Amino acid sequence: MGDVRADIKEFLSSRRARISPEEAGLPAYGGNRRVAGLRREEVAMLAGVSVDYYVRLERGNLAGASDSVLDALARTLKLDEAEREHLFDLARAAGPARRSRSKPSGTVRPEVQQVLDAMADAPAWVRNGRHDILAANRMGRALYAPVFKSAHRPVNTTRFTYLDPAAREFWRDYDQIANDAAAMLRLEAGRHPHDPDLIRLVGELSTQSELFRDRWASRDVVFHRSGLKRLHHPVVGDLDLNYQSMELPSEPGLVLNVYTAPAGSPTADALQLLASWAATHDDAFAEPAPTAKHPQ
Repeated sequence: MGDVRADIKEFLSSRRARISPEEAGLPAYGGNRRVAGLRREEVAMLAGVSVDYYVRLERGNLAGASDSVLDALARTLKLDEAEREHLFDLARAAGPARRSRSKPSGTVRPEVQQVLDAMADAPAWVRNGRHDILAANRMGRALYAPVFKSAHRPVNTTRFTYLDPAAREFWRDYDQIANDAAAMLRLEAGRHPHDPDLIRLVGELSTQSELFRDRWASRDVVFHRSGLKRLHHPVVGDLDLNYQSMELPSEPGLVLNVYTAPAGSPTADALQLLASWAATHDDAFAEPAPTAKHPQ
């Protein structure tokens, strides 16, 4: 992280390597290709740019590339929506005189906590792009009780996923959760490549988790907007929760996550049990007394 030119080179080359000539609509002459996927000259031809220019782009010189060129690259490399946004973020980061985005927040306003507390029946919490949970309602803290056991504050769901042994039991789809967590952080790194807290988090995870190093090296990026989250809660058992992630326009960089279940479903019944447990076990996930700041 922090070396934007290297990030550009590795992202473009990894996306190029995954596309076969057949997928790109090109004839594959012979079977002795020296590179995986498309050659640089093939990408250049399909994108409508010179070979020399594409080589410069893939070496990290995205600064000054027009939107039309970036769009052509996105089409040629068959980038999905998240990958396309990441490409444009990398191009902005490569510019010497760009206006940087605001650093992701580390706090929330009291009014945001009031909104969370008003959502009494649904687990909800607010995170930043580094996956720090900055605020949660009672049900959110109860649902993520294993996460809140961490001594680090603010708690971080990706640190929990990769460094806490309890994560493999808590996340029933652990491999997918781990893949998505690294890919979401990679997307955030494109937006804020010089965020010191994010750099420290990625360094910590890379040092302590071989699995994270592998996932990080894939250069994959992903949006995390809605879907099904399958958990095994230590008190109420298996839960199949629908989640919605919504950006907060008044809080740039912060996302509200809300979890629900269809009325009458086993998970809805389990959430009622969780609410009863949470009402009498606030101490199980209470915030600890302030301590020395841990690395974020």
